[in-house]
Amino acid sequence: MTDIRLEFLDVTKHFVDRHDSCQMVTAVEGVSLGVSDGEVVSLIGPSGCGKSTLLNMASGLDHPSAGKVLVDGGEVVEVNEHVAFMLQKDLLLPWRSIRENVEFGLEIQGVASDERRRRAADWLGRCHIADFGEHYPHQLSGGMRQRAALARTLVTEPHVLLLVEPFSALDAQTKMVLQQDLATTLSAAGKTALFITHDLTEAVALSDRVLVMSARPGRIIEDIEIYLPDRGNPMERHKQPKIGEYVAQLMSLLHIGKVGLEPA
Repeated sequence: MTDIRLEFLDVTKHFVDRHDSCQMVTAVEGVSLGVSDGEVVSLIGPSGCGKSTLLNMASGLDHPSAGKVLVDGGEVVEVNEHVAFMLQKDLLLPWRSIRENVEFGLEIQGVASDERRRRAADWLGRCHIADFGEHYPHQLSGGMRQRAALARTLVTEPHVLLLVEPFSALDAQTKMVLQQDLATTLSAAGKTALFITHDLTEAVALSDRVLVMSARPGRIIEDIEIYLPDRGNPMERHKQPKIGEYVAQLMSLLHIGKVGLEPA
């Protein structure tokens, strides 16, 4: 098996213009990238540059207009059970307990109830909410609900994890704690992840590489390897002087702070 878990090969995506059905809009154009087994890659760029479009195609929720998306060397032509999403909103089902929410994906896959409970208990423990399995979402804080969402995402043992700003709605302190939890978990489990964020420091702290996209139509304009130790320990990475150099480089590539231009 190839060590490239997720690959985009010259991918372009067109949409019908919502204001003029006779016109097409190009969301992304000629995108080629690969994410290796066990690698965490962040994707940054201006709003509307096609980051979410790429993740939708990686999951099989959408399809390229040209080019191919591959997971484990096979072309993605439908929703792929080996790919999992974690979103900004936890989307927990309010009528199900936290344990039942974590079990939900396994239930859809037809996993037996005893095995569902065992695996859910394992991931609730790994995500530090083992004592809250029988609580309901409204009884948990935002940070704890995101932990539950992470457990629900990982319990199905996906080959590729897609994350869309999962911490953007949290306060700064909770965000740092959850970043640490996520990074530790991904590192320990050897998971492959493609991560969308607008937080440049977060991108550097959590990633092996950061890919920078242009404004629409989105293209990869820079692939930056992060030479910092302890990818599984972002709190330690935050203490590294070099993290500021990476953030400054990303700001420059995105033209943040330049007169007449809006930040990404």
